[in-house]
Amino acid sequence: MYKLLKINMNNKRLKTIVKVISILIYIITIPIIIFNMTLIIKSYINPNETPSFFGYKNYTIVSRSMENTINKNDVIIIKEVSQNEINKNDIIAFYQNNQVITHRIVDVIEDNGVIKYVTKGDNNVHEDKELVTYEQIEGKYQFKLNGFGVILRILQNLVTLIILIIILILNCLYGYNRKRKKEIRKQKRQIYNKNSQDNES
Repeated sequence: MYKLLKINMNNKRLKTIVKVISILIYIITIPIIIFNMTLIIKSYINPNETPSFFGYKNYTIVSRSMENTINKNDVIIIKEVSQNEINKNDIIAFYQNNQVITHRIVDVIEDNGVIKYVTKGDNNVHEDKELVTYEQIEGKYQFKLNGFGVILRILQNLVTLIILIIILILNCLYGYNRKRKKEIRKQKRQIYNKNSQDNES
């Protein structure tokens, strides 16, 4: 009796663990798949633009020009903002010489009626040589994910996306199969109980 009770308890605990793992798979994989699919689709539609997710973009830092504020391999999240939201001391990401640079605004000047921004890396001695216009700005820095660059590169890989979709499908199939077996067992118990009642009568 004790062994039977122990086995039932273990089975119940195992089922709970499996259920928690299944829920975690959904929680982790679905947002990643949605995020990646959105970026991939936008990249194909507008190949010359950095894809955004509800106005937010992410970049992996590849230089040390903003240390110690932002370090190499950090992932920064920037937000597309209007020009009146950009001020001195803000950190911005902007296009310059076919690359995206993330530096701080150290001064705002007016050049022939056009607002331009003087930028500088926190770790650099000198200011950037070229001024930045609003049209070059990709967005304003919001926050960073320390050292997340390596992980993000893996997550944004097409092969990783396919693997995540397969895992999600397998998890769905496992859940469906489990539910179907449970329903079959329930039907068998009902038939057994009915037969038992018929035999007793």
